[in-house]
Amino acid sequence: MAIKSVSIRIEEEMLEKLGYVADYEGRSVNSHVLVLIRENIRAFEREHGEIDGVICPDANVKPTRKPQGM
Repeated sequence: MAIKSVSIRIEEEMLEKLGYVADYEGRSVNSHVLVLIRENIRAFEREHGEIDGVICPDANVKPTRKPQGM
């Protein structure tokens, strides 16, 4: 599977909050965005049926690692 790059425009505050959540989950912002996209696709397919194509759910995503004491 080819890996493509996407650029987005995002408000600074939203990016900071996304970074906070990603860090809490033990991921980079990029990896966390991929998790969110995959979850959205799965939800869409549950409601509307499978989209043609293969998506590997573990590609490019580090395992969740929550900070101690939270």
